Amino acid sequence: MKLVKRSSGASDPGAEEPQQQEKGGRKPVIVYIMILFIVAFILMGVSFIMHQRSNNEAIGKLENSVSTLQQVQSAEDKNLQLQQQLDEANSSNEDLKKQLSDAQDEASAAEKQAKAMLGLYTLQQEYAAQDYDGCKSTIASMEKDGLDKLLPADAQDGVTSPAQRYLQLREAVSAK
Repeated sequence: MKLVKRSSGASDPGAEEPQQQEKGGRKPVIVYIMILFIVAFILMGVSFIMHQRSNNEAIGKLENSVSTLQQVQSAEDKNLQLQQQLDEANSSNEDLKKQLSDAQDEASAAEKQAKAMLGLYTLQQEYAAQDYDGCKSTIASMEKDGLDKLLPADAQDGVTSPAQRYLQLREAVSAK
């Protein structure tokens, strides 16, 4: 509450001056406070923008990391798939090598049996030509190479087997 001086009607010049100073003194303080608030808001806005930029950069780096990890995962999956294919190919290769080895063994056995049959045919031709010395050398060669044991022992009905025919020719040549 203000006390008002009762006076004769003239106003006291000293009393008006403090009121004007008070009003004039408040104005610069209010302006100063407003400027400080405005600067504070501007600084907060700048800080917010800088944080947003920093966050965007961090998010960009994280997205790059995620995409890189996805690429690595994809490469690892492809690598595993290729490894499985390689294992299957190696397994198939081993099977094929075994089949080849078996086929070569069969071919070798068939070749030896064909050679034995050729030796029997030669022996029969020499015996028919009465070349007994040639027969003896053919028999010795066949026995040395073990071809006499490779001759088939089975034959069709009514036909003498190659093994049996060889024994017959050997006995006939030995007798002469």
